[in-house]
Order: sequence, then C-alpha cells, then structure tokens
Amino acid sequence: MPPVFAHGALRLYLLALLESGPKHGYELIRALKDRFGGTYSPSAGTIYPRLGKLEEEGLVATESAGRRTNYRITPAGLAELNRRRDELAGVEKDISASVQRLADTLREDIRSSMRGLRADLAATAEAARTAAASGDLRITGGRPLAGHRQLKEAEMMLQTFRDDVRSDLRQGSRLQPISDVTLETLRTVLEQARAAVRGTLQP
Repeated sequence: MPPVFAHGALRLYLLALLESGPKHGYELIRALKDRFGGTYSPSAGTIYPRLGKLEEEGLVATESAGRRTNYRITPAGLAELNRRRDELAGVEKDISASVQRLADTLREDIRSSMRGLRADLAATAEAARTAAASGDLRITGGRPLAGHRQLKEAEMMLQTFRDDVRSDLRQGSRLQPISDVTLETLRTVLEQARAAVRGTLQP
C-alpha cells in the first residue's frame, strides 16, 4: 500500500494522540491501528524513531512506568500542536479517506471471492442434482427428496463454519475490540454467501 502518512504527518498525529495523556509505544501503535479500523498497523521501527526525534526537539518527554517508558507531550509540544490544528484536521481527513479506500478495496476483494464461491456452489449443486436424477433419491410422504446425503453434509459444513468464525471472533476480541471495518466485512461476507447459496438452490 502507498504511504499512509504524508511527510511529517505521523509526527504531528503522535503529538495529537499524546494530548489526551501519557502513553507507551505499544499504546500508540494500538491507537493508530484502531483509528484505521485494523487496516493499518505501524511497526515499532516506524513509531519509536519518531518519538525519539520528538523527544530531542523537546516536544515529548519520557517518564518511567514500571518496566515501560511512557511518552507525554510537553508544553512546547502542545504549543506546536495548537499552531498546527488546521494541518491536523487535514491529516484526520486524509485518514478517513484512506480508511474508506481500504474498506472499498476489501469489499471488492470479498465480492470477487464470493463470485468464485458462487460458481463452485453452483457446480456442486448441479452435481448433486445429477446424482439425485441418477438414483440417489429418498421418498418422504410420497414426494421425492433428492440429495439427502448432500443436505446433511452441507448442514455439517455450515455448522463447522459457524463454529470456526465464532472462535476466531472471540479470540480476536480478546486482543482488541472488533472494529467497524471488521464488522462491515463480516456482514458483507455473510450476506453474499447467503445470496450465493440461495442462488444455487434455485431449480
């Protein structure tokens, strides 16, 4: 992906994040990741050198917090931030646009994947209908019930899928809150999967 922040913008945004109170490096990384809805996560090699530069310039100071080092904005840093509020607003606007672009790209990737899944499901459904026509039929109440084995297998696949996704969501939520982008992605995937399955069930 192209650079998320223009030259000097990340430095300014770090000052903005510290305005609400001292934070250690991992908290700043997590705050940035949350702001981007999980679509961007800066590395320690990106964040710490900039924090060190801010400290050299007297805009940020460090303080010990147990085994961690917290960073806090200094009066000079706050003055710098106040002088550049308009620029900060532009950075926020750029971030929102970047998140939207990433979300749109993700949704398009999902749609492309779902088109492939829809084709696979259609082929599977056709194979099941062919198997039923060739003699794999069950009679229930005088009406033929085709593909009984396939139905059971499909139900088991859905149950396994549900359990796996539920486990992934719970495990992920222990590490960080579920973001709006993740929720929207899940909604899109499930809606398209349901539409694909319904399409294959049409005679």
